[in-house]
Amino acid sequence: MKYYVIAGEASGDLHASNLIKHLKNKDAGFTCRAWGGDLMKEQGVDLVKHYRDLAFMGFIEVVANLRTILRNIDFCKKDILAYKPDVLILVDYPGFNLRIADFAAKNGIQVIYYISPQIWAWKQSRIHQIKRNVNRMIVILPFEKDFYRKHDFNVDFVGHPLLDAISNRARNENANSFKSLNKLSDKPIIALLPGSRKQEIKTMLPLMLSVRNQFPDYQFVIGAAPSLEESFYKDITGNSDISIVFGQTYPLLENAYAALVTSGTATLETALFGVPEVVCYKGSLISYHIARQLIKIKYISLVNLIMDREVVTELIQDDLNPARIKEELTRITLDETGRNRMLQDYESLKQKLGGTGASERAANLIWSDISGES
Repeated sequence: MKYYVIAGEASGDLHASNLIKHLKNKDAGFTCRAWGGDLMKEQGVDLVKHYRDLAFMGFIEVVANLRTILRNIDFCKKDILAYKPDVLILVDYPGFNLRIADFAAKNGIQVIYYISPQIWAWKQSRIHQIKRNVNRMIVILPFEKDFYRKHDFNVDFVGHPLLDAISNRARNENANSFKSLNKLSDKPIIALLPGSRKQEIKTMLPLMLSVRNQFPDYQFVIGAAPSLEESFYKDITGNSDISIVFGQTYPLLENAYAALVTSGTATLETALFGVPEVVCYKGSLISYHIARQLIKIKYISLVNLIMDREVVTELIQDDLNPARIKEELTRITLDETGRNRMLQDYESLKQKLGGTGASERAANLIWSDISGES
C-alpha cells in the first residue's frame, strides 16, 4: 500500500515513526511519502519536508509567515495528487492538516487522523470539518472519546503512544554513564526543556536560566532540540558553562531530579519518567490575550488536563518570572512532601492513560480499514 503521512512537529514525528514501524510490520508492500522529521526518515519514508521548516507558533507568527504556509499547503496538495496514496494519515498539526483533509476528501482519498487536534480546547467548530472529511479518528487521551461522542462522532481511543516510546527506549546503565558521556558533574540534575521551536526557546530559556545561581547544589542541563544547531543555544547561554545535550531528552529525564518544562508533550513525558516538574509558558502579549479569549480549558499541561486537577504548577505569562520559578522549583527539589505527592499523582496518571501498545493498536485499525482485514 501507498501511504502519505503528515506530522508537523517533533512530537508528531515521534508518534508517526512508531506508527509507521507497526504498519511496515503488517504491510509487506509498504511505501510512504511524508512530512515529518528524522525519526520518520529512519523508518524509511521518503521525507518531503522537515517539520523544522513548518513550525510557526502563535497568532502573530502565523500571520507573519502566512505566505510560506500557503505555499506549503499548495505544494502538499499537488504532491499528494502526484503520489496517489491509498490512504492519507494526518498527525495532529490542525491548522495545516485540516485543510489537507478537506482537499483529500474532495479528491476521494481516504483520510485517517491519528492524534486528534485539540478542538476540545478551542475552535470546537472544527468538529464539523472533521465529521465531513475524516474517515476515522484515532485519539490518545481518555477524555477525547467522550468529547467526540457528545458531538455524535465515534472515535477510537488506543491509549497514549508515549508509553510505548518510553518503554522501548534504550536505557542508560546508570546515571554515572550519562553524566560521564556528557561531561557532567555529580550534582543532581535540573532538566531544562524549553521547547523545539526557535521562537519559544528564545523566550523560555533565559527565564529558566534566571534562577540557576540560586540553586548551587544542582546542575542545570538543557535538553536541546536535535534539529537546531548548538550555536543557537550558545547565543542564549553566552559564556556560561551551562551544559547542553542534543537528542538525549529521554536519558536526560531518566537522570533528572527535577525539571522546568515548556508546555506541550514534554510535560507528559516528564511526568511519565517520574520527574517532578514546573510547567512554563509565555507567548507574545497579543497572542496570549487572543488565546485567553478563545481557549476553553482550565489547564495548559497535559498532566493537569488528563487528571482534571492541578498536579503540576503552571507558570503562565506574567506568573513566569524568576521569583515564582524559584519558589516552585524549591518546592519540588527541597520539599519532600510536595515531591512525594506529585510522584503519587504521576502513578494515577499512568493508570488513566492505559498500558503500552497504542501505536500497534492504531496500526491495526488503519490496516483493517485499508486492507479489509479484521
